[in-house]
Amino acid sequence: MTVREEGTPVAFRTGISERQRRFGEELRRVRDAAGRSALEIGQAIGVKGPAVSHIESGRMGLNLDRLNVWLDLCEITDTDYRAGLAAMSKGSKTAWWNDYKPHVHPTAIDLAEAEASATALDSYQTLLIPGLLQTKAYSEIIHDYAEKRVEFRQRRQELLAVENAPPFHAVIHEAALHMMYGGPTIMRDQLNHLIEVSRLPHVTVQILSFDCTTYSRSETPFVLMHGAHVRLDSVLLEHPHDSDFLGDPEDVAAFRRRFERLRGLALPPLNTATPSSPSHRDSWGLIQHVRYKIQGR
Repeated sequence: MTVREEGTPVAFRTGISERQRRFGEELRRVRDAAGRSALEIGQAIGVKGPAVSHIESGRMGLNLDRLNVWLDLCEITDTDYRAGLAAMSKGSKTAWWNDYKPHVHPTAIDLAEAEASATALDSYQTLLIPGLLQTKAYSEIIHDYAEKRVEFRQRRQELLAVENAPPFHAVIHEAALHMMYGGPTIMRDQLNHLIEVSRLPHVTVQILSFDCTTYSRSETPFVLMHGAHVRLDSVLLEHPHDSDFLGDPEDVAAFRRRFERLRGLALPPLNTATPSSPSHRDSWGLIQHVRYKIQGR
């Protein structure tokens, strides 16, 4: 199916990525906040009214010139927000994750693309080590030895090794340290890797211990991805059979507060430069304790 834009046929997208969906959603929020109708926007950028609806649903794209007209008409003056939207409007057909579309779930592709553009990442996990911190052997168990999915996860982890890598802060429930996925050897190596990767200056790891006496609605794992502007932050809620992206400002703000509470309840971060003493309980000490228990099995 096609629509006509100034006399030129434009095909609808057959598959809408999370980036494209979120870009359209942001444009709709901007238009609604400014009190502009779809007809007004369409006339300003030179398209028919229905095309505006298709742009806002992610079914059609928008070039930079028209984006600027849209934002000008809606009186958006924040340069960082405008730049973030401009970046969000563009995709890359040569991005590495496109090669894995036949092999992994679309949500995984969306996550890789979101991680690549994030300015910072906050992750909370309950029963698993965060994907960006998993060893290959651990990932193989989690993905039932599906080669391409394991390879995809390894490629995602390259994000933490690049120059100017985004800060990554993980709060991991102690339960994840005790799950014997793959057996003692794999879990011991995974805990060793967790300690090693925490040496990176942009990686922070905290453990939420069983001893925590305060409840903090922390039953659902999630990843908070900080965008180029706070209005472009998003959350990935991880469910057993699927995952959901949230972009509504109120929803994102709620998870931002939730993560701040979790990091406040968790033990102090791993600090491999100054390991803890017996009198000072922190994430380093707890991981070491679990590792020693595994060695005794």
